[in-house]
Amino acid sequence: MDQLLLYGQPVASRLLLGTARYPSPEIMLAAIAASGSQLVTLSLRRQQSHPALGNDFSQLIRQLGIGILPNTAGCETASEAITLALMSREVFDTKLIKLEIIGDTLNLHPDPFETVACAKQLLALGFQVLPYCTDDLVFCQRLVEVGCEVIMPLAAPIGSGRGLMNPYALEVLRRRLSDITLIVDAGLGRPSDAVMAMEMGCDAVLVNTAIAQARQPALMADAFRAAVAAGRMAHQAVPMIKQDFATPSTPLLGMPFRG
Repeated sequence: MDQLLLYGQPVASRLLLGTARYPSPEIMLAAIAASGSQLVTLSLRRQQSHPALGNDFSQLIRQLGIGILPNTAGCETASEAITLALMSREVFDTKLIKLEIIGDTLNLHPDPFETVACAKQLLALGFQVLPYCTDDLVFCQRLVEVGCEVIMPLAAPIGSGRGLMNPYALEVLRRRLSDITLIVDAGLGRPSDAVMAMEMGCDAVLVNTAIAQARQPALMADAFRAAVAAGRMAHQAVPMIKQDFATPSTPLLGMPFRG
């Protein structure tokens, strides 16, 4: 079966979901179910801010029988992220950690220096790190050099819904880092964005705001599920090469000729 692999662990769905910004927990659960996702992100900081609500929230997700990917959202330094990662490993009982260290509070881009340094330390502590990064090739190469088997480049600023702002950069990442699991994270706004990412060979996408803020989140989640599947199949089928000239789709051989 064609499954996503995260540090050798199979994940049945190539659509990962965030769990923030939904109008209600019930709507979130319906969207997760409609998406078919088997792995959703969850921030321990949400649980720390509202302990009772946070515990109930994580239990709701656990009842779905799907995996939880803790993240370090809100951290601005490596030391903050490491502390939160250690706590998350205890709470959620998983080695997986989505590493987010924000370097700019306006566009929410990651800090490349803190991210690489932190990823190296977390890997040494036994974590399986999924770092949120930009589409810069050198940044991503440094993450791979310290041991990351997965990278999560943004498509556009978090929550912007602008889609793939630089498809060329993602294509370069796919070619140059062909053995690395590439998950497009942040900025996807429509299912067509997911199709494009998957067609170019990305291994998965992570979607939050585009689904959570849709008028019908569950319906949008279903649309993203179909888009990811379509894009993956198209990539495997190997699309035709684009041409600068027309080619008749119906051969002339055997057709009647009119003079």
